[in-house]
Amino acid sequence: MDWGIIAVDALQLACIYGTLAVGISITWSSLGLINLAYGFVFAAGGYGAWLAAEHLSEHGIAVMSAGILTGALFGIVVWALAFLPIHDKPNFTMRGMIATVAISLIGNQTLMWYFGPRAKALPEIFGYAQVEYAGIVLTANTAGTVASSIVLLGVVLWWMKSSRRGLEIRAMMMNPHAASLVGIGVRRTGLYVMALTGALAGLASVLLSQVYYVSPFAGTTPLIKGLAIALCGGLGSIAGALIAAVILAVNEAITAATIGGQYVLITQFGLIILIILIRPRGIAGILDRAREA
Repeated sequence: MDWGIIAVDALQLACIYGTLAVGISITWSSLGLINLAYGFVFAAGGYGAWLAAEHLSEHGIAVMSAGILTGALFGIVVWALAFLPIHDKPNFTMRGMIATVAISLIGNQTLMWYFGPRAKALPEIFGYAQVEYAGIVLTANTAGTVASSIVLLGVVLWWMKSSRRGLEIRAMMMNPHAASLVGIGVRRTGLYVMALTGALAGLASVLLSQVYYVSPFAGTTPLIKGLAIALCGGLGSIAGALIAAVILAVNEAITAATIGGQYVLITQFGLIILIILIRPRGIAGILDRAREA
């Protein structure tokens, strides 16, 4: 068993899944919305990147920017359809889940109708170079994926700590009721949150499409894994989501290398069940009492 290859694969997967899980956690902790249309936003971001590569430029920055902007745009669409009309209604969490499921079903079918069922391939946006050191081969794709995820997540976290809008989102994450009482606009903050998390989904779609392909239902598995990682880390905890992403990425890489990729989901969900049995609220999860009330 080549531990070097396993480590590189685990690092790449942790960056992609961590990006998705952070988006899901931010949405839940700030808005109280479990966004089940995240997989559709993911797929739409991939198609946005593919359209840019086909009609504008195959340059990596152009393709990645198109994916991020498309993800942000469809995040705003989800905000307009599944958050804005019902955020102040009773049973918002359940209504929001139903609304986002409906958006996901309609959106995925629309993508299939417009683009067809055949998968699309994105260009190699990071090039074909590779470096070998101590028996470990690091490709440009892996290095670009890791660097892009870390940089964008770093920018997002820095923006949330230093900007006024970011501080509003953090206040909503800590206590949404108190935030609204001091004049923070829930609707406006929701717009920023959905655009931000949609952009993260768009980035993850472009990065994962370097390994797989863009298709109408390409976001289904990433949604399941991202939601599972967010639950495992503790819904609402960014640090917990990142820790869980690393743990489950290592598990996936080891499972695929030892007993085969077809057993990845079995071992992953077995590990998730074990973690939740030990820590019912997740690795670092503390669901705030205001949200529970």
